[in-house]
Amino acid sequence: MAASLWRALMGTGAPSAQADPTDGVDFWRAPERGGWLDKQGEYIKTWRRRWFVLKQGKLFWFKDSTITRASVPRGVILVATCLTVKGAEDVLNRKFAFELSTPRETMYFVADSEKEKEEWINSIGRSIVQHSRSVTDDEIVDYDSGQPTTGDRS
Repeated sequence: MAASLWRALMGTGAPSAQADPTDGVDFWRAPERGGWLDKQGEYIKTWRRRWFVLKQGKLFWFKDSTITRASVPRGVILVATCLTVKGAEDVLNRKFAFELSTPRETMYFVADSEKEKEEWINSIGRSIVQHSRSVTDDEIVDYDSGQPTTGDRS
């Protein structure tokens, strides 16, 4: 079950013995956003306080806020796999709650204030847009010739 969870979160095949959840991201240095959030557990629906770091399209979480190169994330979400991030006070009946949805699951978080909740939603939302795969002009195929277009549409 842990392997399937790993694949779901990482969007990869089976994890190898040398799998690196950080994928070379220096999460300990200059995050796009960092701070405490309460996160609901996936299987046992208890709430745990975790330190979150958003950097380079990945949302990492840790047990404490002292993050070094040697720190090992408790989990990581590839932001590009996320569909929505939005407030969830009405769903959870908790102030400052928000949700992050992927095709496979919806995760719930609670910030310490309305301001922090909005900042997390905005930061994660920007990251979703930045890291989502979109078609560029170089990837558009001219179906008459079967060749990629040059981006010049005359």
